[in-house]
Amino acid sequence: MSEPRELPARIVVAGDGPLGVLAAIALRRALPTTELLVLAVAPDPGAFAERIGTALPFTNRLHDRLQVSEDELVRQAGASHRLVMRYFGGGGPDQQSAAGYGAAVDPAMTTAFAKEWGGGPRNAGTTAPPRSLGEVLAGAGRFAPHSGEPGSPLLDLDYALRWNVPAYRQMLVGMAGQLGIQHARADIRGFMPDVSGGIASLVAEGMGEIAADLFLDCTGSRALLHSYLPEARQIDWHDMHPTRRIAIAEAGRPMLALEDRATLTPLGWRWELAGRDGLQSILGVAGDAGDEAIHAALGAPPAQIVPFSPGRAEAAWLGNVVALGDAAARIEPFGGIAQDLAHRQLALLLELLPGRTVDASERAEYNRRAAMMADRAADWIAVHYAAPAAAKAFPGLQQSPELARMLDQFVRRSRTPIAEDSPMLVQEWGAMLQALGMPSGESLLSAAASGDGSETGRAFAQKAEAALAAAPPYGEWMERML
Repeated sequence: MSEPRELPARIVVAGDGPLGVLAAIALRRALPTTELLVLAVAPDPGAFAERIGTALPFTNRLHDRLQVSEDELVRQAGASHRLVMRYFGGGGPDQQSAAGYGAAVDPAMTTAFAKEWGGGPRNAGTTAPPRSLGEVLAGAGRFAPHSGEPGSPLLDLDYALRWNVPAYRQMLVGMAGQLGIQHARADIRGFMPDVSGGIASLVAEGMGEIAADLFLDCTGSRALLHSYLPEARQIDWHDMHPTRRIAIAEAGRPMLALEDRATLTPLGWRWELAGRDGLQSILGVAGDAGDEAIHAALGAPPAQIVPFSPGRAEAAWLGNVVALGDAAARIEPFGGIAQDLAHRQLALLLELLPGRTVDASERAEYNRRAAMMADRAADWIAVHYAAPAAAKAFPGLQQSPELARMLDQFVRRSRTPIAEDSPMLVQEWGAMLQALGMPSGESLLSAAASGDGSETGRAFAQKAEAALAAAPPYGEWMERML
């Protein structure tokens, strides 16, 4: 019988933004006897996986696993819910449509009903009627998370959360303190290498050398620890993503809404994130546009314009250093994908958590899967620039073989192939491609369907009516929660 391996004695997390603190909480849940130290570093303006307060539905499940209460996120961190992302202009100037979350895509998306009532190419240049229960509820302003009761018409609805970043971080810091996680602030002055291509200790001002068995680099796009290692290499995504700057407006008026919006502009995609603390507008800027053009595309004066260089680490785990978030991959902060990737990386680390001595095979498997996660997240961004109008505005962009295959399958057969470690389900990919105005061929299900789809339409209408009856006005539900 094999002996249980020795657990890490100490783990140091460099970076005390939301990701670093959440990572420390995750490690404490998994390793209750390991000493954990979160070391604060200067904030990075380019740490978009931490600066933008939203993610995708995967984060809800990670929060549940780590005992981060959704109710407390609503009460303490200004959280609200997103049921759909509404896209404007991907298929042309007058086109708009919404994409929701989850596997429960109504058959109306793929049958004759879709072609007549909003799911097929006939509506590619127009405003489509609602195609999902999430869109119906968002349009009516009605929603409450289901409590798991069997038979609830809201049971299959999935959603993303938004939150106020400082309040979210403060909530996590409080949890970390209750779990006995140490927290210190000190500038990192240098590193002492080990004999295995990692770090034996880091040198912190006023603290001297801090040794650890494992280091997590959550320092943002600067990757202070990871970039120190001699084997650190980068993979460039500049030929796939045109964005070179991120413009962020001052927060607007508070907005309680169940949808966020993405609009194609001459400079790139603008994302409008509703929030109880204010509407946030973010613009990905391609090229060398001036301030006036950025102002016009953003819809408000830019409060910040941050340089952006898309790409990822060739191997996020080197030696005993694991890069997470922007330290591992620099993703345009659009639709919650950057935060989603960071949280998937953290979940993968929990799955392959090392002992006191790092197992090379576990490290290799982590790097293989983390690379696929990052590449599929890059495809998620790239597909927005493959939308018909975007492809005309930003020609010549490259596509990964996986993305090219997916687009080919969707255009010819109205299907989306499965991809390992993808940030979205195949149903979610299909809904997003339709919302972006991508043309699609006839699916096998649609070809086999008989009639005009009226029976499917009636079934969908009944489901929508039941969902509307079960969901309270969202504002009233929020008032009760607070």
